[in-house]
Amino acid sequence: MSLSIPDLDFKGRRFLLVGGAGFIGHNLALRLHQHGAEVAILDSLQVNNVLSLHDSQSAPQERLLYEIMLQQRLNLIQSADIAMFVEDARDYHRFGKRFQDFQPDTVIVLAAVSHASRANKDPKSTLDHSYRSLENALDNSRGRVEHFIFMSSSMVYGNFQAETIDETAPCEPLGIYGAVKLGNEKLVAAYGNVFDLPYTIIRPSALYGQRCISRRVGQIFIENAIRGRDLIIQGSGEDRIDFTYIDDFTQGILRSAWTEDAKGEIFNITYGSARTLNEVAELVSKEFPGTSIKHTERQALVPERGTLDVSKARDLIGYAPEYPVSRGFLEYMLWYRELFENFDSSVLLGVNAQSNE
Repeated sequence: MSLSIPDLDFKGRRFLLVGGAGFIGHNLALRLHQHGAEVAILDSLQVNNVLSLHDSQSAPQERLLYEIMLQQRLNLIQSADIAMFVEDARDYHRFGKRFQDFQPDTVIVLAAVSHASRANKDPKSTLDHSYRSLENALDNSRGRVEHFIFMSSSMVYGNFQAETIDETAPCEPLGIYGAVKLGNEKLVAAYGNVFDLPYTIIRPSALYGQRCISRRVGQIFIENAIRGRDLIIQGSGEDRIDFTYIDDFTQGILRSAWTEDAKGEIFNITYGSARTLNEVAELVSKEFPGTSIKHTERQALVPERGTLDVSKARDLIGYAPEYPVSRGFLEYMLWYRELFENFDSSVLLGVNAQSNE
């Protein structure tokens, strides 16, 4: 994998990643560290992390698999000597103390309930974790940081009004997750207007890659395939989704943090070319011969999506995605194979993985 961006050097820069122990956050922290930044993570490990596994109804073997992934995250963070503050970002005073201790010049907020269906099932927790964490990050950042970066979502668009949309497309989210993200965006922009806080808003789509435990559709495909189970697709499978590999996404964040032209802007940071669920399922099934693909009823709150235009990010910050699904999913499947080879596959293979998102 090509992780280096030779023209970016963050030596002397201090980044605080709020919710930084998650899937996106730990990959981003490692990449910032690779480019010379001093990085600190503030994370309670409650949401989609260590503590949440013990509250879930997942089978014990599934929890074991995800505990292994989470331990890998923590080991990588520790090996890179990245500071980890195990704090709840909703606690204003604890947040403020850690902020004062570290004194970041750039804050990146990733804290959220990171899955649309979970947000719809538990709106109270979603609102609590999203708004309170963001409020504390914004209030501590105003007048004190050079750049505030907020991780939003392509779900703010709701149903795409065209096969390809850019950042000017209307935002009409369908469910709780997208509505909260859009509200978060408005709050970030308001702090920018009222307090002259330099900000950037990022809209990703269908992220996938190593050490994700969010049960995203690509992850479920691979886990089912490696266990010899069916790949379940909701609906006809002709839904087009702009799948984005984590290395492309973190490249976009680094370029946003580096470039002055990113301030005050909203960016789609995706691969920039949608593929159907059927195409991705077929790609996975070819790597695991004998895997069957089955279809179930489509969920009503899943928006009609497509390609997100990344021209603005290409032009303003030099974003250059390198991983179409044909490359990114091969990398992802290779990582999964190695993971199962390095641990007791008889245990990891024994889980019922028929759930679908």
